[in-house]
Amino acid sequence: MDVGTHLQSSSLPQMDDGLVYEDDGLPNKGDGSAHHQWPKNRIFDGKMRNQCWQKADVVPGRHPERWRKDVAGNIVCRRLTRCEGCLCYEYDHVRPFSKGGQTTVDNCQILQSRVNRMKSNRSDLASDDLKQFSCDLKFTDKELDLIEMGVYGNVIRPGLQCKCKSVAETLGTALSKQKGPEMSSCKLPHSSAS
Repeated sequence: MDVGTHLQSSSLPQMDDGLVYEDDGLPNKGDGSAHHQWPKNRIFDGKMRNQCWQKADVVPGRHPERWRKDVAGNIVCRRLTRCEGCLCYEYDHVRPFSKGGQTTVDNCQILQSRVNRMKSNRSDLASDDLKQFSCDLKFTDKELDLIEMGVYGNVIRPGLQCKCKSVAETLGTALSKQKGPEMSSCKLPHSSAS
């Protein structure tokens, strides 16, 4: 069977360039061999994402593996990536990929998702320009504690290390299984008025 017949009988998606595109979006000749013009990699790999996170500014008083500031000064939570909320973020090409920017740590920054979407493929925006796209919310330490508790199940920051109470702890029937120092349960903020 020639390649043309194989391309027509293939169940893989086809484009009008005569190549077959695998599920990962990369082309081959239809016979499983790589085509000589593979697209550049646009996605930051795990190691690059970790290094990019480490480059971002630390949020004073917060755990640096959980919280950082993007280049516009927005606080973002490490577990809230690729979502739309004000604490969500994305990995961004400083010089846009569509304009020749490379997928490298030096060309990577974290940006609040909303800011990244508004920035789009522009590279001429300064930090102050990016701030205008930011969510207009400022979080208190107590609010960030509640968010951290919901996302991670505990709070770790200087002067405060605590965890969510389990159902058994709440009912007073918990058996301690932990070896070493136990993290106390957080006292979540509540209204003093009954």
